[in-house]
Amino acid sequence: MNKSELIEELAERTGYSPKLTDKTVRIFFDRIKYALKVNDKVEIRGFGSFNLNKYKGYTGRNPKTGETVEVKQKQLPVFRTGKDLRSRVNK
Repeated sequence: MNKSELIEELAERTGYSPKLTDKTVRIFFDRIKYALKVNDKVEIRGFGSFNLNKYKGYTGRNPKTGETVEVKQKQLPVFRTGKDLRSRVNK
């Protein structure tokens, strides 16, 4: 399922217009993005949680040339499934 399919499904189930549903879905995802941007954790009980994993910078090597490369520190968003979602998927 992609975002447009989610919007169609929500509009159909709720009876709201697809335009309003699209706006609601955008607000939902934008809020998750903003929370991660300000280093806040997002937890949706039964579904899962979003947080940031921080990685320190390190000295790497370009596999093609063998040249030494400095890799900057970075943060990557991570999603961890909730217990309810895991159990539903594994039934």
